[in-house]
Amino acid sequence: MQGAKMPAYERIAIDLANRIYDEKFKVGEKIRGRSTLASEYNVSPETVRKAIKILEDVEIVESTKGSGVVISSRENAFKYIERFSGLTSIKELEKQVRTLIGERKKLDDQLSQSIDKMMDFTGKLRHTNPLTPIEIEIPESCTHIGKTVSELKFWQNTGGTIVGIKRLGELILSPGPYASIQVGDVLLIIGNDETHERVIYFIEEE
Repeated sequence: MQGAKMPAYERIAIDLANRIYDEKFKVGEKIRGRSTLASEYNVSPETVRKAIKILEDVEIVESTKGSGVVISSRENAFKYIERFSGLTSIKELEKQVRTLIGERKKLDDQLSQSIDKMMDFTGKLRHTNPLTPIEIEIPESCTHIGKTVSELKFWQNTGGTIVGIKRLGELILSPGPYASIQVGDVLLIIGNDETHERVIYFIEEE
């Protein structure tokens, strides 16, 4: 069955083949008894018997009466490992790809939810928290350039209070009534829901 877990006896056969290829078990030596291997791999002797039968079928070991199971070919062990390791690698890669796709989808969903929450929170904050500054940039067409906040009667005309001015990469906090308005300034203004529209109208009026 595709994607099914490899049976224990096949995994044991591959492990034994690896040990033979690494010469932990040498050609000409006898494989340990089933009971010993069963204990080592924590499986039944029947599972070990199936594993050794596989190794017999691919001529890695030979079973003879009186001599038991003898290792006969390191070369065949390598061929068997190579054949099986490729299959295992492909299965592992498919599993990894499916896992990564699943993780990416989860991350995409989490990112989307976080963006939605952030946008929703920002929108609510703008309308419910009068201390969240709005930012208005002063264009070249503004007729109030060079005038001070006091001269403009900014609060009286807009309902907004200038709490900061971004100018040439610097932030001027609490500029006060004598700060002048320059081209490219970004005004940080606090006020109520209507302040934004009033400031835009005031800045752009001729």
